[in-house]
Amino acid sequence: MLDDEKLSKMLVRGPRPTKVTIVDYDPAWPARFERRAAELREILGERARLIEHIGSTSVPGLAAKPVIDIVVGIDDPDDEEAYLPDLERAGYDLRVREPQHRCFRAGDPDEPVNLHCYPPDNVETRRYLAFRERLRTSDADRDLYEATKRELAKQEWRDMNYYAEAKWPVISEILARGGWRG
Repeated sequence: MLDDEKLSKMLVRGPRPTKVTIVDYDPAWPARFERRAAELREILGERARLIEHIGSTSVPGLAAKPVIDIVVGIDDPDDEEAYLPDLERAGYDLRVREPQHRCFRAGDPDEPVNLHCYPPDNVETRRYLAFRERLRTSDADRDLYEATKRELAKQEWRDMNYYAEAKWPVISEILARGGWRG
């Protein structure tokens, strides 16, 4: 379970209070992802072993925060010298530092992006992709997830990570229905 102490250790600049805004699906989101993916291929080259659109903006018809979430497979995210300076020069701001995971933010305020770097075959990478595929193929699970997000968005959060954690029971339920075994 997440708490302020654990969160403070992983966040580069500490917790940021937030109000979540959920908007209806925007058919421009896939093109925004494609532009960022092309940019990341240019910046990282062979270091990016995979680049995938994840999160709610990757699911046609699903309401979401208007933030493009991307996962990039980096062999060793802990070896920051191998890729971090290039991402920072391109405007990606490091926000989260955990073992085998880095999260960056770019594009604020007009076209915000969250960029997650994990090893390509990391369980979190596989879980993101399995969840995306389940939501793309199950109307009932997509509707449940959207309703959950809209309900949670009515609250203010001490940090976005608490909002993400609050969604976890529904995410777990949806993954289980999709056959996720981790």
